[in-house]
Amino acid sequence: MTAMKYRKTIIAGNWKMNKALAEAEALASEIKRELAEFREADVVLCPPFTALKAVGEVIGDTPIKLGAQNMHWESDGAYTGEISAAMLRDLYCHYVILGHSERRAYFRETDTIVNRKVKAALAANLVPIVCVGETLEEREGDETEAVVRRQVERSLQGLGGELGRVVVAYEPVWAIGTGKTATPEQAQDVHALIRSVLASLADDDTAGAMRIQYGGSVKPTNAADLFGQPDIDGGLIGGAALEARSFVDIVKAAK
Repeated sequence: MTAMKYRKTIIAGNWKMNKALAEAEALASEIKRELAEFREADVVLCPPFTALKAVGEVIGDTPIKLGAQNMHWESDGAYTGEISAAMLRDLYCHYVILGHSERRAYFRETDTIVNRKVKAALAANLVPIVCVGETLEEREGDETEAVVRRQVERSLQGLGGELGRVVVAYEPVWAIGTGKTATPEQAQDVHALIRSVLASLADDDTAGAMRIQYGGSVKPTNAADLFGQPDIDGGLIGGAALEARSFVDIVKAAK
């Protein structure tokens, strides 16, 4: 299914393991100066854990929302080095990125783990941004549809009426940080597939209202073409989110 484009665009900056405290405050302040009155799209900043409080204070009086890059599925306990959903809520986070390809590849997170995290996030009133996407080997082996379908179905199974609160991010692994970008048509094809899978998990109305971001070497020069596709509802931005000018230009391409 390809739904009518009535969903509000959402642009999230994933800073990954970058920006110490002073750098994070400076970047957030620059973005705030440009986007404090911007309401054409939802804007989310996802700094590292150590900068969440500081960045949250910088953007607290604006429409810009705060997001985290990961969390544990348990509410508390002996999980050294982990962060719970309640801890993120204490810092006024609204969003949390889950299942990013780097978490899946480097830390062996499975769809089952992602699913547990999604349920914990929703229970804590956080909006999960759930990442899916294929590797270059899988794309060249004509496995894109099977891989993406499996990740969506397993990562989002058992959510019931809560499914509609989730944001999905399609991030082809071969395009993350490589400079390679899926063409708008390639990205649209997978986004349409994801929306059809979401419809199978719920219904057409729920799937039609859900937002699906694209992530993978999004730049100011290609953002408008990507965001103009009928099933692409914004971006999860990595490298270009680490510089205020490029991130702001990408956000403004969402108009």
